[in-house]
Amino acid sequence: MEKVVIIGSGSAGLTAAIYCARANLNPKVYTGILTGGLLTQTSDVENFPGFPESVNGFELMYKFQEQAQRFGAEIINDSITDAQLNPGDIHKLKTASGQEIETESIIIATGATPRYLGLDAEKRLLNHGVSACATCDGAFYRDVPVVVIGGGDTAMEEATFLTKFASKVTVIHRRDELRASKIMAERAMNNPKIDFKWSCVVEDIIGEEEVGGVIIRDLKTNTTSTINCKGYFAALGHVPATEMFNGQIAMDANGFIDLDAHSSCTSCLGVFGAGDCADHVYRQAITAAGMGCRAAIDAERYLQIRET
Repeated sequence: MEKVVIIGSGSAGLTAAIYCARANLNPKVYTGILTGGLLTQTSDVENFPGFPESVNGFELMYKFQEQAQRFGAEIINDSITDAQLNPGDIHKLKTASGQEIETESIIIATGATPRYLGLDAEKRLLNHGVSACATCDGAFYRDVPVVVIGGGDTAMEEATFLTKFASKVTVIHRRDELRASKIMAERAMNNPKIDFKWSCVVEDIIGEEEVGGVIIRDLKTNTTSTINCKGYFAALGHVPATEMFNGQIAMDANGFIDLDAHSSCTSCLGVFGAGDCADHVYRQAITAAGMGCRAAIDAERYLQIRET
């Protein structure tokens, strides 16, 4: 019987592991397919406190893991594939390797995956001009043109943010009007550094080692053209890795875990959420770490109550 099982090994999961381990809860961290989370695929992280010269994403997450292990957290390279949640009672989990686990509490830190168009070039040029986070990477594109793909609030927010750095921002949207809220749309459309390509889709990204431009197709005329750019930002939303908990805990329409007030508590007693799987707004390593800390403290207090 485990005290706490942490599902996910990104910034949220490993921070939760540090706090749980220091509280002598002997946490088990199930890493999932990508040990360390999406941050391990990021070359330079410049906005995580304590690293004035930036830090490699893989190196940063390795330091997280070392710190958690130092205090006694057990890192298990396996994935949780099934969960049977029992509010206020013992939760049951199954792993990809066939292990069955019983635990008094669970911290869900499974993260979320950015949506891309599915182009081969997106994978090839990821972190070499292709990004899904303007807040993370915008500062790398000072005084050069960039494109943003999408037409919702996220796309307008990303495009507006990028005007602080880029020489020009071109928004490429497959429809002839934005899906964004009126205030976000007006803010972007009134910005002189933002241009719009309506009723257009990206056919391909130019460049072998770094982004040099995009080829777009006009859906109304079926003609293609090229936009020169150095940055390609997909602003198509995120997919939270929460499917196995469907019907067992409350989520919003997009699958992000609903948390109770200003805590990490989910709708299932003894189950806590942290990081991008429960955060559709900020999605930053530092905010995920803070949520991991909160989840660990909430889990510790829950277990104390169970023991009394």
